[in-house]
Amino acid sequence: MNKEILNEPVFVNDIVKLIRSGCSDAELRAKLEDYHDNDIAESLEQLEPSERRRLFSILGTEWCSEVFAYVDDPKPYIKEFGAKQIAAFINEMDSDDAADILEMLDEGTQSEINSYLDEDVKADINLINSYDDDEIGSLITTNYIEIKKNLTIPEATQELIRQAGENDNISTIYVNDEDGKYCGTIDLKDLIIARKTDELDSIISYSYPYLLDKEKISDCIDRIKDYEEDSLPVLNSDKKLVGILTPQSVIEAVDDELGDDYAKLGGLTSEEDLRETTGESVKKRLPWLIVLLFLGMLVSTVVGAFEGVVAILPIVICFQSLILDMAGNVGTQSLAVTIRVLMDENLKGKDKLMLVVKEAKVGIGNGMLLGVMTVIFLGIYITVVKGYGWNEAFLISACVGISLLLAMVISSLVGTLVPMFFHKLNIDPAVASGPLITTLNDLVAVVTYYGLAWVFLIRMMNLA
Repeated sequence: MNKEILNEPVFVNDIVKLIRSGCSDAELRAKLEDYHDNDIAESLEQLEPSERRRLFSILGTEWCSEVFAYVDDPKPYIKEFGAKQIAAFINEMDSDDAADILEMLDEGTQSEINSYLDEDVKADINLINSYDDDEIGSLITTNYIEIKKNLTIPEATQELIRQAGENDNISTIYVNDEDGKYCGTIDLKDLIIARKTDELDSIISYSYPYLLDKEKISDCIDRIKDYEEDSLPVLNSDKKLVGILTPQSVIEAVDDELGDDYAKLGGLTSEEDLRETTGESVKKRLPWLIVLLFLGMLVSTVVGAFEGVVAILPIVICFQSLILDMAGNVGTQSLAVTIRVLMDENLKGKDKLMLVVKEAKVGIGNGMLLGVMTVIFLGIYITVVKGYGWNEAFLISACVGISLLLAMVISSLVGTLVPMFFHKLNIDPAVASGPLITTLNDLVAVVTYYGLAWVFLIRMMNLA
């Protein structure tokens, strides 16, 4: 297979060449039908303003709306085509895409475009914007087919045909009862093969899964993935259908959730992007850095409390970073595993206990192996390079090895128990970020290492 065929920029370049080929409008439109709307949207940046105007004129409003839904930054095109033309595109879009486009614009531009929008489009956008960004309702689209339960098979088919002109998500048909409340769904295939004399009730699935509009996206991700449906209905507190969740929305939700978790693991309050100002980025990064600053001061204070150990046996400070780094690495690994496990909302207390025991065993196993390696190699290093006697060298390396074992075991437990503690308090466990765990483990490692050096090397073995 030619790998270039799978490379998106190849299609974009082909589209640009096609637009500049000098072919007629009719021929250009026919050839563009072979390309995905996303590729056409990607090509817009490479075109001249006159070429874009010709392209949009050839495509027409409906097709342009489908292309424009994939545009990453609509601002340049608003200046180029004007608010009225952009509003015409938005009027033809799915409500979720329309809301996303408007969200990228400043308030003044939004207001100008809103003045040209259809009332039903405004209502749909306002509905989506009424939800917080972390609520399921913020992801819905109103592009779906909705029918009444009391229809006959022919009437339901006619209603499907009528609504399909405006809504293209037709594979699942949503059914309401006499009071306008959601009661189930009909698979398009079942409606097509049903006989005229059949009851509509016989092909309605009353146990079809649904989500509530005020539910947190993070709480629903696992359920959404487990259902694996083409779309999911979203209901309000009155059990009325307010919209549906499409596969594209699900992918975006999963991507955003993973992005937020990754950001939190990096010590950020939320994910950043390239369009943010310096001030916005500082605002996101500063809170955790302030917390970590004070924790760092605590670590420094503890280190200062052991300055007597360093004064008596200066060589111990050479291996401080080894203990700290390994403790931080182990804690971060345990944190990553724990957060992944805690995503399962059905996790039982027994399962959590098993996770703690497992991480402790992993810490002991890795700690013993690395501890033995440390004793051997550091003992040789201290003897050959630092000039210490064999007895003193291996006593010091033994202290480092035992400290490494203890620090790794404790760090494994910290990396497991801290996110569990956050989860118990209904706080996102990803808040127990990598930097936080690392700083806590620095504290553990310092106390373990210098404490053992004081007790074992100085008090018991009288090394000085």
